[in-house]
Amino acid sequence: MSESIHADMSANVWKILVAPGDAVEEDTPLMILESMKMEIPVMSEVAGVVVAVHVSEGDSVDPGQSLLDLSTD
Repeated sequence: MSESIHADMSANVWKILVAPGDAVEEDTPLMILESMKMEIPVMSEVAGVVVAVHVSEGDSVDPGQSLLDLSTD
């Protein structure tokens, strides 16, 4: 099964903390977004393996945009 992680707000991708193939647990920080000079951590809601990262550091993201995919199998 696959879980897609989406942006909650308009922001810039400040730091990506995981790469495809990385195993993550629930509440693992996946990346840090920056909006209005505030750092917003994006946390994993489930345990799984990172399948794909759809953004790069420095990218601007919009609400609902897919950031990365996790395999939960």
